[in-house]
Amino acid sequence: MLLLFIALYLLSNIAVGVWAARKVTNTQDFVLAGRSLPLVLAASATFATWFGSETIMGAPSVFVEGGVLAIIEEPFGSALCLFLVGAFYARPLYRLKITTFSDYFSYRFGRSAELLSAILIIPSYFSWISAQFIAIGIVLNVVTGVPVFWSIASSALIVMIYTILGGMWSISITDFFHNIIIILALIVIAVLLYNRIGGFEAILRQTRPGFFRFLPQPTFKDSVTYIAAWITIGLGSIPQQDVFQRVMAAKSERTTVQASYLASGLYITIAMLPLFIGLCGKLLYPNLSTDNQMLIPNMVMQEGGLPLQILFFGALLSAILSVSSGAILAPATIFGENIYRFFRPSVTDKQLLLSIRLAVVFITLACVWMTAARDVNIFELVAESSAFSLVSLFVPLTAGLYWKRASKLGCLLSMSVGFAAWLVCLWLETEYPAMIYGLLVSAAAMLVGSLIEKKADQSYQHMPR
Repeated sequence: MLLLFIALYLLSNIAVGVWAARKVTNTQDFVLAGRSLPLVLAASATFATWFGSETIMGAPSVFVEGGVLAIIEEPFGSALCLFLVGAFYARPLYRLKITTFSDYFSYRFGRSAELLSAILIIPSYFSWISAQFIAIGIVLNVVTGVPVFWSIASSALIVMIYTILGGMWSISITDFFHNIIIILALIVIAVLLYNRIGGFEAILRQTRPGFFRFLPQPTFKDSVTYIAAWITIGLGSIPQQDVFQRVMAAKSERTTVQASYLASGLYITIAMLPLFIGLCGKLLYPNLSTDNQMLIPNMVMQEGGLPLQILFFGALLSAILSVSSGAILAPATIFGENIYRFFRPSVTDKQLLLSIRLAVVFITLACVWMTAARDVNIFELVAESSAFSLVSLFVPLTAGLYWKRASKLGCLLSMSVGFAAWLVCLWLETEYPAMIYGLLVSAAAMLVGSLIEKKADQSYQHMPR
């Protein structure tokens, strides 16, 4: 019976895709829902950007082992990202009426910056998408007994179909309903466990000293690691296309800012529920699961009757599929808009839309292959994806918006040198997080490159004519 209802949940996503396809008449409809989402849908879609495997499975798994300091990156960093987007990025980017982040780099720094940014953005999503697929595979394997790979493959097929059909319209509508269901299920489970464990005082008695510590030890290394945790997603996900698409799909400039703030507030509150459930599960049933990523799914199987299991697993899988869909659509859009069109500037809108849909197919298949080739942690995959864009795209995006002297040379150096420094530090296994070095080098490269180009321009202007 549970399997039947889960199948119906998943197939409902395709039904939404078929319905949403009627609203797609051009690329803008497919990519940005025609820039027509009201506040409720815009905020819901923005909130759902990460509210999937990493929030419900990844974060609780590291929280029960490492305490609050282990989950600064998610959910605190994620909420910070959405707040900063609303405060400093949504308004100026919305005014440009652009479709992708790479469009911005083209507008501000030129075509070469557009192409380089696109090349850097696209691969940054593969780890994130793989994390969602791995979560789907694990959950379906536990609930249904279907082998993990085939669970991943079948789910990927579903998400690929409804993304191809309805694009951002499919994502926005499914996000809204999935959010309501998953939040309701989490609240019910949290109340049950709260009563079962005996309240917060009982939790405090059973956790080690310092488990709820929010600030690091007053040492330089701990402070740097703490900052790195805040900025991994907090700054690193600002220049990511899926966040941009969800925010830019709002119907007005004011709506996009409000949606970002509202999504940030929802995230920092709702994301506490999986953490609480995971901790209660670990304390009540310490031997329930050898894999902490399955704490909450196993808790539902242990504590909930069939109605709650149907509600939770259907909503969980649908929510992860929605996150996956947005993550797949983002690099596919970049490919069509900023790589395919870069080399074929005379492409028609119909051809462009086809190229994006074909890219959805390729990216989905590539990420399914990655899940079979790598044995990794969901939380680590998400961090890897955000660090990728932090060291290459955050500085040139921010400098381009708020520093008039930021130049094309500075942008190109910031992207390439910052990314290279990060890779080198990962290879060397540096004492401090590699992303810190990459970010600092990216900022220095932007500064030096812009000053050099400015000096060259001034020298040229003073040459005798």
